[in-house]
Amino acid sequence: MTMCELTARSAARPRAASRVRWLRELALLAVLYAGYSLARLLDLGGDTLSRATAHAYDLLTVEQALHLDIEAPANATLQAWPLLAVAASYWYSVLHYVVTPAVLVWAYRNRAGDYRRVRDALVLGSAIGLAGFTLLPMAPPRMLPGFVDTLASTSGAGWWGGDASAPRGLGALTNQLAAMPSLHVGWAVWVAWVLVTLSTRRWVKVLAVAYPLGTTLVVVATANHYLLDAIAGALVVAVGIRLSRRLTPTGSGGRRPATAGAPGRVRVPEQAMRGR
Repeated sequence: MTMCELTARSAARPRAASRVRWLRELALLAVLYAGYSLARLLDLGGDTLSRATAHAYDLLTVEQALHLDIEAPANATLQAWPLLAVAASYWYSVLHYVVTPAVLVWAYRNRAGDYRRVRDALVLGSAIGLAGFTLLPMAPPRMLPGFVDTLASTSGAGWWGGDASAPRGLGALTNQLAAMPSLHVGWAVWVAWVLVTLSTRRWVKVLAVAYPLGTTLVVVATANHYLLDAIAGALVVAVGIRLSRRLTPTGSGGRRPATAGAPGRVRVPEQAMRGR
């Protein structure tokens, strides 16, 4: 075998391994999305919609007792500003699905030593959220009297229909009773944690902190979530972050560092050995 052939084979191996890693990561995210979509098919007893509506009114009662019931005035204020309502609809239906994967890819390419930890935090927090959707179905405010579904009212300005942020005709593929917790807010908190922790640019950190705050305002004002949903979304991701720190030490990255010689041994120069 020639030297050129050996070089070609050596270069092909890392590329093949990289493709395998990417396919594995994509498969993991696909499983999470499938779990989110299929959660709507699970009925743990009785009329799911009736129970979800009852849970929503129970949550509103708790918010009223805590003076946190800001959903109705926030929704009415947003509807009074049509252009702002359109902007909020784009925020809700675009950034959740674009910013999170983009930050995940950035961490993979630029912070390999921390990638597994941030990936695990996202997966674990999302899994806890999926369990919440299944065990505690809850109707969002837009499905209750007195609220306006902002995305439905602005659907002529985008690709979404009357079924949350789903494209027209695909509403059946979404879980309409997944208000608690808000993974829109949870994923935004994850994005902020990753960028504040790993980015070295001050302006990126500032935008990262502003992102979950803006997302919370959007999900509440568009009548897609309650304020306590947003808080719960932040909490489940915080738990995911905590668990990921225990499962994956900082800097492990899931890749073995390149070493010369046997693991755990230090190669001593021959000249130093002669001088002993």
